[in-house]
Amino acid sequence: MPPLIEAAPRPNSPEARDKAHVVHGLTNLRQHLDRGPLMIESGKGVFVRDAQGNDYLEGMSGLWCISLGFGEQRLVNAASRQMEKLPYYHLTNHRSHGPVVELATKLIEIAPVPMSHVWFASTGSEANDCAARLAWYYWHARGEPQRRKFIAHTRSYHGNTIATASLSGVGYVHEQFGLPLPGFLHVECPDFYLGGRDGETEEQFSQRLLASIETLVQAEGPDTIAAFYTEPVMSSAGIVVPPAGYLDGLQALLKRHDILLVADEVVTAFGRTGAMFGTTTMGLVPDMIVCAKGITSAYFPLSAVLINARVYQAMLEQSDQLAVFGLTMTYSGHPVGTAVAREAIRIYEDDGIVAHARAMEAVLQGALRDELAGSAIIGQIRGRGLLAGVQLVASREPKRLFDPALKVGPRIAAAAERHGLFIRAIGDIIAICPPLIISTSEIKTLTTRLARAVKEVEATL
Repeated sequence: MPPLIEAAPRPNSPEARDKAHVVHGLTNLRQHLDRGPLMIESGKGVFVRDAQGNDYLEGMSGLWCISLGFGEQRLVNAASRQMEKLPYYHLTNHRSHGPVVELATKLIEIAPVPMSHVWFASTGSEANDCAARLAWYYWHARGEPQRRKFIAHTRSYHGNTIATASLSGVGYVHEQFGLPLPGFLHVECPDFYLGGRDGETEEQFSQRLLASIETLVQAEGPDTIAAFYTEPVMSSAGIVVPPAGYLDGLQALLKRHDILLVADEVVTAFGRTGAMFGTTTMGLVPDMIVCAKGITSAYFPLSAVLINARVYQAMLEQSDQLAVFGLTMTYSGHPVGTAVAREAIRIYEDDGIVAHARAMEAVLQGALRDELAGSAIIGQIRGRGLLAGVQLVASREPKRLFDPALKVGPRIAAAAERHGLFIRAIGDIIAICPPLIISTSEIKTLTTRLARAVKEVEATL
């Protein structure tokens, strides 16, 4: 592709006003004042275009979310129709509306395990936060209000509310915020490549981690644990696919101690792993499923918590005793968001998007292996569906990681941007999460541009 076009910002340009007034998350705020924003003006399919006319292949679906790509007119039309008919209404005091009923009915129909009811919010963070509150509500109803603690994995990300940041196992959402709160516990990330010991099999690794979870539960007291949160495939940990036996053993442990299981499917639901839900891909049977992002393909902020019958029955009984269910949000079940989500699910089904994502897994994994075969800094390529991770290493044998100060992953991500590709560096893991509509030829473009970026940075090491 031709070199990127750059232009100095004018004093009153959008770039200058952005620096003056906008706070950017996951960004070095001081550096942002120096470099300014990259202004994205339009998108079509799997590509976006900046203000200078440069095109980029969006290899991360934005923030893991625009699964149906840019410019999907059916979603635009669904939003427009609903805005004209009923642009807003709420779900309190027995009120409802057609789109939320249609979406809830469809979600229960396609749920990977039997579910009973759906709670709606606006973001994945809110939905995970609500699932935690529902767990507390459940245990109060069961007469065990002392069950207040939650367990999640290190390196996990479950959101940015106070509770979900505490659930998350990454330092950047804790540092300088006084988090995590007490009662939010973390166990080792099931990353066999980085965490396995010499000579240890995947099964042995899984058993060792499960034994450590059992030890933690016993130390804290099984009757103090409300729920365990896990993603089917851990996206923000670097596309970690739990090894053989781990999730089965985890579910057996939770069942033994009567601990609720919450599947965080904010990233993995709606085809991302090659099935409609990642719980199907990985064989989970959760009590609650949290989804967002792909539910509307990011065309409108919406999230949902799917709740099974035993949790809902306790909610029903408790709210009857208290005269009200005390959880509400202004935009819960927003009519525009639910209309867009219902149309998105229709597209996933009618256009065979989930089957396409499943078929593209082999294409993406194969292209990554082919394009990166000549690099000495690739330790592992892994993933499920159209979710892939590339582990960078200083040496494969013996396995040795880069000094974090070298920032190899971020440098590759920056080089990829110069080559017209957006990816994400999670430390020294490259995350890839393209729109589910990506074609074989576009995967080739993605992997070719990534290989150029890897080669460029590798030459400087």
